[in-house]
Amino acid sequence: MGASLYEPINVYKPLAPDIGIVDGPFEYLTVGGIRLPLPFTTRMTVVRLSNGNLVLHSPIRFDEGLAGELQRLGSVRHLVSPNQFHYAHIGEWARAFPDAIAWASPRVRQRARARQVDIDFTRDLDAHAQEEWRGEIDQLLFPGGYFKEIIFFHKTSRTLILTDTIINLELDKMSEPWRMAARLTGMYHPYGQIFFGMRLPLLFQRRKAKAAIGKIRSWRPQRIVLSHGRCFEAGADEVIRRIFGGSLP
Repeated sequence: MGASLYEPINVYKPLAPDIGIVDGPFEYLTVGGIRLPLPFTTRMTVVRLSNGNLVLHSPIRFDEGLAGELQRLGSVRHLVSPNQFHYAHIGEWARAFPDAIAWASPRVRQRARARQVDIDFTRDLDAHAQEEWRGEIDQLLFPGGYFKEIIFFHKTSRTLILTDTIINLELDKMSEPWRMAARLTGMYHPYGQIFFGMRLPLLFQRRKAKAAIGKIRSWRPQRIVLSHGRCFEAGADEVIRRIFGGSLP
């Protein structure tokens, strides 16, 4: 079986009041200017703030029909790059919504410039929740060396919003040899695991990692939204205990 998407794509799918996801088309990993034959699914999370503004976390490829649907939900105001690898389509959304704020994660400006991707980031994210959403969304900087990312928590729905920190690929949506690679790294459903590129850096950042994991636990999330693979729609506390509890020897 070949790779398959989370159909339907480019359609808002509500998870709880004021939060939902949009599954997008395939993207392909490019290394050294060469596009690898590795299609991976994409997912954007959308949060509607109490003032009617929308937060688009890890925006997928721009689609006019989707943009129109989102405008019926609220005003597209915040375009969030949660890590330096999830940014490529922010410029497309910013051109469609020029009043939106493009939020930069650590090192994403340098990465975009190096790849000649035209994005005018206007504000920077850090380890603390921004004033624009502090009452409704909390955040932290999860360590992982080169792969660190900003993690978010939507308070009212108790939803943990991750990008690459945990990957939970469904094997029947992948083709070989990538299916075998997912098995070898443990990053497959229903188990899911920390992204393999973060595991070694975490061993050298134990104090920061333990502090971040402690804060995640204190949030007591009910569900976990992922950018790649199947989300954990329930039992988030058990998932966090299983994945993070034994990650730091």
